[in-house]
Amino acid sequence: MARQGESAAGAEVPDAETLGVSDAVKAYLGNAYDGVAHYADLLRDQGELRGLIGPREVSRIWERHILNSAAVVPYLPATGSVADIGSGAGLPGVVVAVMRPELEVILIEPMERRTTWLAEVVAELGLTNVQVKRGRAEEFHDAFEVDAVTSRAVAALSKLVRMSMPLVRVGGEMVILKGRSVEQEVEPARKLLRKYAAGTPEILEGVTVEGVESTTIVRVRRGK
Repeated sequence: MARQGESAAGAEVPDAETLGVSDAVKAYLGNAYDGVAHYADLLRDQGELRGLIGPREVSRIWERHILNSAAVVPYLPATGSVADIGSGAGLPGVVVAVMRPELEVILIEPMERRTTWLAEVVAELGLTNVQVKRGRAEEFHDAFEVDAVTSRAVAALSKLVRMSMPLVRVGGEMVILKGRSVEQEVEPARKLLRKYAAGTPEILEGVTVEGVESTTIVRVRRGK
C-alpha cells in the first residue's frame, strides 16, 4: 500500500500540509469541497484549543480526520437519515452532512462542550440537514430510528452493536469506521448480532485519494 508522499506508480502525491488544497482532494470532494475545507479550517484553528484533537494531529487534519471520515460516505445512503453516535468533533457526521446534503444527519454526543462546538459548526457551515442531540446513544433508543448509524473510534464492535442497532430501522445498516484489527471483534459480537438477525459483518475498504491510507469500514444490516 502506498504511503503519504508516494503512489503505487511512484508519482508524487501531496504531503500532509498541502493535501487539503490538492487537485486530487478537490476532485474527490467535488461540490462539497468548499464546505469540507471550511470545516477543516475550523478544526485546525480551534480543535486543539477546545480539546477536540491532539496537538500532533493539527498538521494532519486532512489525512487523519477529514479524508478518513469521507471514506465512509460511499457506503451510506444518499437520502434518508443517518445518526453519528459519539460524534465528538463532528467526525464523520459533519463531513457526511456536507457531502450528502440530501441526507438528514443526527449528531449524537454526550459532552456539553462538544455539542456546543457542533452547534457552532452547523451554524457556521449553514447545514440545514443536521440536528445536534446531547446524550448517549442509549438515551435515544426509543426516540427515533434511522436508515443508518455510523461512528468513528467509539467502542468495540460488541458495544457498538448494543449502542447502535436499536437506533437502526429494520433493513437499515450500521456502517462504522474501525481499526484494522476489527476482525478480532466479530466473534465476541455474534450473540448481539443474532439478536437483530444481523449476520456476519462485512469488512470493507474505504478509499479516498491516491497516497492516503485507506480506512477500514464495517457494515452490517439489521434483519429484525
